[in-house]
Amino acid sequence: MTAKRIYVAMSGGVDSAGAALLLRQAGYDISGVTLRLHPFKDRPGLCGSAEDIETARSVAAAIGIPHAVLDLGTLFQAEVMDRFVSEYVCGHTPNPCIDCNRCIKFGALLDWALLNGADAIATGHYARVSFDSRSGRWLLLRGKDRRKDQSYVLYQLTQHQLSHLLLPVGAYEKPALRALAAEAGLSNANKADSQDICFVPDGDYVAFLRRSGVKPVPGDFVDLAGHVLGRHQGMECYTTGQRKGLGISADAPLYVVRKDPASGAVVLGPNSALYTRELTAERVNLISIPALTAPLYVTAKTRYSQQEAPATVEPLPDGRIKVVFDEPQRAITAGQAVVLYDGEAVVGGGTICG
Repeated sequence: MTAKRIYVAMSGGVDSAGAALLLRQAGYDISGVTLRLHPFKDRPGLCGSAEDIETARSVAAAIGIPHAVLDLGTLFQAEVMDRFVSEYVCGHTPNPCIDCNRCIKFGALLDWALLNGADAIATGHYARVSFDSRSGRWLLLRGKDRRKDQSYVLYQLTQHQLSHLLLPVGAYEKPALRALAAEAGLSNANKADSQDICFVPDGDYVAFLRRSGVKPVPGDFVDLAGHVLGRHQGMECYTTGQRKGLGISADAPLYVVRKDPASGAVVLGPNSALYTRELTAERVNLISIPALTAPLYVTAKTRYSQQEAPATVEPLPDGRIKVVFDEPQRAITAGQAVVLYDGEAVVGGGTICG
């Protein structure tokens, strides 16, 4: 695809500004678009805040491109915020950024852009897109800057989405991108990266769940043998691997090993109990291959910040996949994503369910 007219998703941060700048310098016909997703407009530094929208607008003006604001708040509420709540109620620990990418940025935004005459959209994600002529498939590759690589949160991209996507900053390291933005006189060249979940601005996800109508039901803390150790405040208040805030006295440190929605119990155990070699994943999306028909040796990781590890993935009859690591992995958590790699390329991934 030779893209001509591009809509750049501009969050107000330097990465998306850099993407717009690079495409502008390359001669593309580009426009900036910023998404309004949630009601926290007065929280500076959060994706979608009023300050970030104004920053994106001013940066677009400095680059010399049109800018628009697209309100996708209703869809974001249903597909990201509500799902975040329901997953915690089910005992899982979700990754809302992955849901936002799937439904909002590369779903609704792409659809809107194509309807408005664009050939593609672009974002400031640190990853790369390539077409493999041998397989006839679009590939998602890791970003050049491995410390900033965001391919993990993009594993649900489809062939259609990849064919209409540019990721210009994926070939850059962050310091070099900041230098380009500074040289162009962009006001956000040194802006700090956003760290929080955009709709949980204070970082207190339990308080957010309560504001969303969730009423955590207290239950038992139990050990690996099922012996009651004390009472917890509700399963939603804990996640696998958690040590702090349990309120249980013991001779050795205790961690949340798993949650049992059926009984309402939260199982505690030593750090060693957090290690396992196997997982099952659902909602599977494959990128570099059209289908998984036999066991495949890959590297995989179960958290964004984790180093991937050698593993074998095999198909299950119901469309799910089973991943078996060569070495035990710590705190594999239901609701998080497992992402599979073959060298630089993302093979695919899925949502951990067991």
